[in-house]
Amino acid sequence: MKAVVLLSGGLDSSTVLYQAIMDSCECYTLSFDYQQRHLRELDSAALVSRTAGVVQHQVVRFDLRKWGGSALTDDAIELPRLRSTSEMSESIPVTYVPARNTIFLSFAVAYAEAIGAVRVYIGVNALDYSGYPDCRPDYIQAMQEVFRLGTKQGREGEAITIMTPLINLKKTDIIQLGNRLGVPWELTWSCYTGGDVACGVCDSCRLRLAAFAELGLKDPLPYASA
Repeated sequence: MKAVVLLSGGLDSSTVLYQAIMDSCECYTLSFDYQQRHLRELDSAALVSRTAGVVQHQVVRFDLRKWGGSALTDDAIELPRLRSTSEMSESIPVTYVPARNTIFLSFAVAYAEAIGAVRVYIGVNALDYSGYPDCRPDYIQAMQEVFRLGTKQGREGEAITIMTPLINLKKTDIIQLGNRLGVPWELTWSCYTGGDVACGVCDSCRLRLAAFAELGLKDPLPYASA
């Protein structure tokens, strides 16, 4: 069966891709250049797609920098650094991009219906530190209804299913799953900053490093500070 996999090139989305492959899906990966702070993650998405042997990898380009509203799309908003996980969980962080997953899923369902796919995989996680509103189960349930009502396939009884295999997993659980699936961690990129080496101090780096450390494992990515 065909599946569209939303792939940022990060740890979570790469694990989701390998899960979709394990689920015997014929995978088409979709990444986004929305003029985010850096495009380093798109290099990883391409490498992971190639290594996994997907049918096709596409990058959709549009510009959210014109609107701002996030540290990922507005250089005037400083990225959080050196925060503890408890500090990260206090509120929705400035790295939240307004309605990003709604935008991404809209592209994904259009692509899925165009190619006759029956699944869309997304690496949302409700237990992660961020508490992003568009990573929660009630949001996914609502979008599933949108997929059913807003597509020809859905109206004809063949709704495209949103697959969220990580939604109730901790970061350590995701790494353990990825290890079982053979995810090439060295090709992935989680850092919010660009460059040749991950910063090691942004929220995403610290969460990733902490999870590997909790498992007694070494993250194969090089870090400027860790």
